[in-house]
Amino acid sequence: MRRLALIATAAALCAGLTGFAALEHTTSSAAPAGVPASVPGTAHRALSIDAVVSKLQESLRRQPADGAAWAQLGSAYVEQARLTVDPTLYPKAEAALRRSLTLQPVGNTAAQTGMAGLANARHQFTRARTWADQAVAGNPYGWAAYGALADALTQLGEDTGAQAAVQRMLDLHPSTASFTRASYTLELQGRTDEAAQALQRGLEDASNPADQAFCQHYLGELAFNTGSLAPALAHYRKALALDPTYSAALAGAARAEAALGRTAQAVTDYRTAIARVPQPQYVLELGELLESLGRTVEARAQYTVLEAEQKLFAANGVVDDLNLGQYQADHGSPQLAVTLLTAERGRRHSVLVADALSWALHRAGRDQEALPLAREANRLGWRDATLRYHRGVIEQALGDDQAARTHLTDALSANPAFSPLRAPDARARLARLQGHR
Repeated sequence: MRRLALIATAAALCAGLTGFAALEHTTSSAAPAGVPASVPGTAHRALSIDAVVSKLQESLRRQPADGAAWAQLGSAYVEQARLTVDPTLYPKAEAALRRSLTLQPVGNTAAQTGMAGLANARHQFTRARTWADQAVAGNPYGWAAYGALADALTQLGEDTGAQAAVQRMLDLHPSTASFTRASYTLELQGRTDEAAQALQRGLEDASNPADQAFCQHYLGELAFNTGSLAPALAHYRKALALDPTYSAALAGAARAEAALGRTAQAVTDYRTAIARVPQPQYVLELGELLESLGRTVEARAQYTVLEAEQKLFAANGVVDDLNLGQYQADHGSPQLAVTLLTAERGRRHSVLVADALSWALHRAGRDQEALPLAREANRLGWRDATLRYHRGVIEQALGDDQAARTHLTDALSANPAFSPLRAPDARARLARLQGHR
């Protein structure tokens, strides 16, 4: 997403630093941290969301024609699935949301927004946009629908529309949820200082420890991905102090510990995080850390878990060709990765897909096809270390040593510890290239 002027409404500006326009006048920096556009403050809410689900189920047993309650139940199932990484809840969510729409087919923006959230969770982003558009049309002042719309458009690569949706969400409801989305958009543009400001504003607006922990965690992500390892670990630990059950912060701490050379503690913390919530990202990161330590049997066991998780997601309607393709490119079949990611490219044109497909093509020995996609992945000003590393390796394979030096240097400048496997390779490649000057 290239730098665009975004104009907040007068009402938003009256509230202070509530829109991108207010952020526009601060100093920009680089290297976004990849904050996901998700609902914040859910670290220790697994128990509370269970209670919400139980209460709604009990209420619906008494009043089965309550369309609003069915919409609430469907959205609660989506949140429960996200917190527990249990995709078997998605069919339940869809059934509840469709029941709501059957009971209340007109003006049911809550169920439409819920369907948009469900589709986003399943990586069905075109469908999510359709549902979110319907919700917005039915209620232009419903801020939550703009969040779902922004999430979908971001993944589809429709950058201008995504920014407009986030801006509208900020204007209607300046809150932790909207500020964290604003932060993600800003860092994708390479505006890291402003992204941190948005997270700080979200932290200030957070009304409970869970939301505060969420913001501290993503301040940690921002710091880590810009190479500030000790500050990143401090933010992750602040998040854990606020919410000791926050598995994402524990995995973040493990990531920072590994980068700081505290690998034994990192392995322990990864295992604890995975035991709580088996997020595929944590499983993959632990596998790659173990592989970097020469513990290949243990690493392979993690990859086997990841493959099983992917099958479970697919069986419950989750289209996850991006993550599966990325995994296959590095740890499985590059040819299969190309097939998966080409299909994903047909569904969405985000920079993440462009990068993943370019890397899969490189791994499959198709560097001429890979380079244009690697360039496209860098189109937004996103100075992500992995993207720069991928591009540099592809350029090196094509014999463009000068460009390869530039992008490998950029990768290590952004974050010298961006990966336990890839960062050492970047340093080794750069040393060889510099010796060939």
